[in-house]
Amino acid sequence: MNKLDIHKAGTLSGHQNPIFAIENGVVASVVYTGGNDKGVVEWDLAEMAFKRILYPVQFSVYALHLIAGTPLLAIGTRDGKGHVVHTDTRERIAKLDHHQRPIFAIKSFKTKPELILASEDGTVSIWNTHAFDLLYHFKVSDHTVRTIAISIDENWVVFGTKDGKVKLYNALDYSFVEELPAHAMPVTSLCFSPDGRYLLTGGRDAQLNVLDTSDFTVVNTFTPHLFTVYAIKFHPFSPIFATASRDKSIKIWSSDDFRLLRVISFERGFDSHLLSVNDIIWNAYKNQLISVGDDKQAIVWDVVG
Repeated sequence: MNKLDIHKAGTLSGHQNPIFAIENGVVASVVYTGGNDKGVVEWDLAEMAFKRILYPVQFSVYALHLIAGTPLLAIGTRDGKGHVVHTDTRERIAKLDHHQRPIFAIKSFKTKPELILASEDGTVSIWNTHAFDLLYHFKVSDHTVRTIAISIDENWVVFGTKDGKVKLYNALDYSFVEELPAHAMPVTSLCFSPDGRYLLTGGRDAQLNVLDTSDFTVVNTFTPHLFTVYAIKFHPFSPIFATASRDKSIKIWSSDDFRLLRVISFERGFDSHLLSVNDIIWNAYKNQLISVGDDKQAIVWDVVG
């Protein structure tokens, strides 16, 4: 892919404070956002407008995750609690009360009914997604566990920590396997490529490492941004991926050879974010990219190529 046309499709305005997380809904035209506000917001992409407050919260929201194969949204908050909310009824199905420090990442499996929460306390907890019982909890680090990735075949779980470590675990029994090539500063983003060939890791050191999943050795490393790489998201079917950063930019890359294809930033002439871009997501409704940031905006992008 050599050329991409990128246009701003719209802005979702309404948050009064920075937005930290975005997640797709069961219906393609719905997305959810959360941040330093008092609620998780539901947006309608068909109308490009606010729909409702899905769930009120007392503390900042750092993580949102739609539990695989369900209409349930898991919410991680600054007080260390996990909340599971039915996206149709807005009813809270469960409160995951274990961690004492903020929840920064949440992931679930497609092949087994388990949910993973990662916390600033250096531990992760595993919950059954039927009754939401606590199954296991274990220490990963003496520092914050900032991000989680599950491999495409769901054989591996990877955790990124504040002390720059990337740790590989067996997804079957959560046994520690090995420490992978890491970063000089906190690991802030992890993502497996859709074909399962690569694990990408990003950090506060502004570095991006590309690991070959056959042996988890580094096959490429480069500096994609000026500051922290907060998000790495592969397009579900096109050979591209996007990164988002504290440097206020979003960049689109070729997933074949990791070439930079486009830069979305105010400095490049886009009506884009003026502060840190904290999260991004590819949405299936109109095949768009959505970004959220410290400037309280969620921006919808048409990416055509």
